[in-house]
Amino acid sequence: MSKKEEIAKKGKGFISEFKEFILRGNVMDMAVGVIIGGAFQGIVTALTEDFINPLINGIGGAEVGGTIKIYGGQVLKYGDFITSIINFLIMALVLFLLLKVVNGIMAVGKKKEEAAAPAKSDEVVLLEEIRDLLKKHK
Repeated sequence: MSKKEEIAKKGKGFISEFKEFILRGNVMDMAVGVIIGGAFQGIVTALTEDFINPLINGIGGAEVGGTIKIYGGQVLKYGDFITSIINFLIMALVLFLLLKVVNGIMAVGKKKEEAAAPAKSDEVVLLEEIRDLLKKHK
């Protein structure tokens, strides 16, 4: 095989391996999750800014969107920071619950597969042990 053919073969192998990686379910699931997470972030931000913050302001009498003036006309926006923390906690809770549901569904699928697999007979187990011993002594 010539050098050119070897390079072409390696290139095709790399491309097919990359295609397999991209089309694997985990990568596609992750991409969908990122897109949905980005869209869901807007909903969580609206919930926090338009519903939770006004409730906190009304109950506690403190304004969540507050600022503190420091030297040189600069301000610390502690309210925005608190809002970001609330957003993070809501997103983390939603992702946690979503993963629990997905893992529960995956566990049900695995249990069905395990239940469907027939148990090995004593003869098969014995033959496998003999095979393993023969391999060991070679």
